[in-house]
Amino acid sequence: MAEKKYESKDIVVLDGLDAVRLRPGMYIGTTSSRGYHHILWEIVDNAIDEISNGFGDTIKIILHKDGSATVEDNGRGIPVDVHPTLKKSGVEVVYTTLHAGGKFNNENYKFSGGLHGVGASVTNALSKWCKVTVNKGGKKYFIEFNSFEDKNGKIHSGVPVAPLKEIGISKTTGTSVSFLPDDRVFGEQKFSFETISRRARELAFLNKGLKIIVENEETKEKGEFCYEGGIKDYVSYLVEGKNPLFKNPIYFSAESKIVDLEVSFVATDSYTENTFSYVNNIPTTEGGMHEIGFKSALTKAFNDFARSNNMLKEKEPNLLGEDFREGLVTIVNVKMSNVQFEGQTKTKLGNPEARTEVEALSLQELGKLLSDKKNFTYAEIIVNKAKQAAKVRLAAKKAKELTRAKNSAENFNLVGKLAASTSRDRTKSELFIVEGDSAGGSAKQGRDRKFQAILPLRGKPLNAEKKRIDQVLANEEIRTIISALDTGFGEDFDLSSLRYNKVIILSDADQDGAHIRAILLTFFYRYMKPLIMDGHVFIGLPPLYKVYKKDFEKYVYSDNELAEAVASAGKGYMIQRYKGLGEMNPEQLWETTMDPQNRTLIQVTIDDAAQAEKMITTLMGDAIEERKAYISEHANFDREDTFMREYKKLD
Repeated sequence: MAEKKYESKDIVVLDGLDAVRLRPGMYIGTTSSRGYHHILWEIVDNAIDEISNGFGDTIKIILHKDGSATVEDNGRGIPVDVHPTLKKSGVEVVYTTLHAGGKFNNENYKFSGGLHGVGASVTNALSKWCKVTVNKGGKKYFIEFNSFEDKNGKIHSGVPVAPLKEIGISKTTGTSVSFLPDDRVFGEQKFSFETISRRARELAFLNKGLKIIVENEETKEKGEFCYEGGIKDYVSYLVEGKNPLFKNPIYFSAESKIVDLEVSFVATDSYTENTFSYVNNIPTTEGGMHEIGFKSALTKAFNDFARSNNMLKEKEPNLLGEDFREGLVTIVNVKMSNVQFEGQTKTKLGNPEARTEVEALSLQELGKLLSDKKNFTYAEIIVNKAKQAAKVRLAAKKAKELTRAKNSAENFNLVGKLAASTSRDRTKSELFIVEGDSAGGSAKQGRDRKFQAILPLRGKPLNAEKKRIDQVLANEEIRTIISALDTGFGEDFDLSSLRYNKVIILSDADQDGAHIRAILLTFFYRYMKPLIMDGHVFIGLPPLYKVYKKDFEKYVYSDNELAEAVASAGKGYMIQRYKGLGEMNPEQLWETTMDPQNRTLIQVTIDDAAQAEKMITTLMGDAIEERKAYISEHANFDREDTFMREYKKLD
């Protein structure tokens, strides 16, 4: 075969925003619902940056009936004068040029969540049309952009219909942006009022006094979020359903030349730590240097307090950080310039100076708080809880050692429980956690043993939300799962040791099955969170019905699909209702639920860690009335609608 020439003429130069249209995943991660909402957040983040830097106080998000959205703010307004080198208005530059913006130096924005300068232009590039109105200097300006297909089939992205023009006078300042996401990129999708409201609430908590209004013109839903207490109110919101050990959350703020810091926390009687951190309004779900700095300061400050008040004897060792943080619900909110995030997802802060600054500021402010006599009772509660946590930690250490012994090949080799796969390639291996021996038997017979392992559960695992770690480890089903995954758990969790790329929960489509799923997800969230964060946890979706007759057979996975299947079958059909996995023979289970070519898996994701924490507390904690209220308001018993709203569907 002759070698194909590769010459300069083969190099494609994409004009303007065409690169965004060609490879949208490079700019917004995905064209699924997350990416669809991402182009809205790019515009909202610009408005937030204005307000968090002291310009304006209100943002309005309107979802229109035609699928478009509008974001309005009362900031300074995008610059409308002509750019000195590009010879275009500032508005046109911002919306048509990648890596153009006022956030690459600190002159206009001390802090910014939108650091890459691609936000507004990417939204424009991935929209059918985008309209921008700017109120500035007593005047009103307007510009419109379109994405269109020429006669040769080439799509031109975000092209200005005409230059920016003055259209009237204005007594206000700010920017209004309306856009319609392009279905040629995203397919048929809609903005979610619920998703947008959750993020709006979070942003309002993080920016004290900011008002965010969300309206849905089609459904008439409206939400308004404004919190004068800022992150202190956020902590109070997160502990609803928990049992706080003192009424008012502790709060402090401080700033240096490098960072502005505010922290709020409260102690509860729960057994797990919950720290949520943010940098320039961006959730850092993997933590980073700012979290490390605060945690170091917290440990030192409370150990010093315990020593100086004789709550720790001279010969007693210091308490560990995990002891003090047990049951704490904490928000660490940092604003700084020149942010360095680790990875593309902006989930971990990498700036080393942030650790030093946050630790020093936190030590300084905690020292002031703990020396104030009116805070003595709060501090005493935290130290006493930490001392109890230390005792449990030692008990848990013994339980872990016992678990390791039971999980060793000599003493606890899972024979009779785990049907292992034969392949040693972890990247292709799957573990099905299956409800009941009957379903487990079918799954073992129906699987592809090369890469699929089966672990039947012979009873319900323990609800990890309500028990101490040593009690959780006493549960045989939990120990079996820990042994099968081979990752350890809690502080000792090691994702690199995971035996299976996919961990698939496979339970019946009834209340018991849903309860088992919730219990397993709670355990993974509390003690193996990286398993979920890294995308390894899935829910298998078995069929609810089989509609069949001679020469026709269709498996149906939701009540919504049933009518369609019946209509397709015509007269003389029969329906088989599957009440449990055990009712399917091995061949049926493989064909419908386990075969990678035909099955539907739902990947469990956490887009909002703080909201996930509140949801776990509501659904799995002790607050019965709050759980009843949530279920009454949100329950949707059509399986497809419920699952697809909460999880990301994968083919």
